[in-house]
Amino acid sequence: MSEELVRVSFTVNGSPYDLDLDPRRLLSDAVRHDLRLTGTHVGCEHGVCGACTVLVDGAPVRSCLVFAVSLDGAAITTTEGLQSADGGMGPVQQAFHECHALQCGFCTPGFITTVTAYLREHVDPTPAEARDAIAGNLCRCTGYQNIVAAVQRAAELVAEGAAVHGRTCGVGATVDGSAGRRSGATTDGFGAPTAMGSPGAAADPAAGDEEPA
Repeated sequence: MSEELVRVSFTVNGSPYDLDLDPRRLLSDAVRHDLRLTGTHVGCEHGVCGACTVLVDGAPVRSCLVFAVSLDGAAITTTEGLQSADGGMGPVQQAFHECHALQCGFCTPGFITTVTAYLREHVDPTPAEARDAIAGNLCRCTGYQNIVAAVQRAAELVAEGAAVHGRTCGVGATVDGSAGRRSGATTDGFGAPTAMGSPGAAADPAAGDEEPA
């Protein structure tokens, strides 16, 4: 016999939702399957990898460990909600793009939300502080060096008040500011074009999950 559904009301990326959910429905499943916001990825399902991290009332939370019905009245933000006001990349997303801080991109949404929350209280992190900030998120591709650079670049962009297109990161960035973009490239789900033939070119987490969750 199925459990009785529970009504929960919260906002996600500024939009209000009223959902009738199973009491044991995880926030990650509610976001991905009920709201179709597939930018939030599910990796280990044990709260270890950080891929599923979203912001709840501004704080980073592992969505695979939280029951959605426990968040009645909360304000939830996913990677899709961290774009700029004009629909382009937000400062943290722009920094990850400029600094080549992703490869397959599966872990990236969790890094984006984690770094966004961190920079609200740490406006000028050192490389060591940036490493501490991302210590709870796992990446199997990049080796973290460019992610650390992206944290520092994001701090600069936040301080400037907006992501400035054409600026380069300084670590792994191209001299002309193109960041390795090629004409005709597809988008990576965060508003940025992917390099043609790259491992992440086939995945578009904003449009639908092409990767195993």
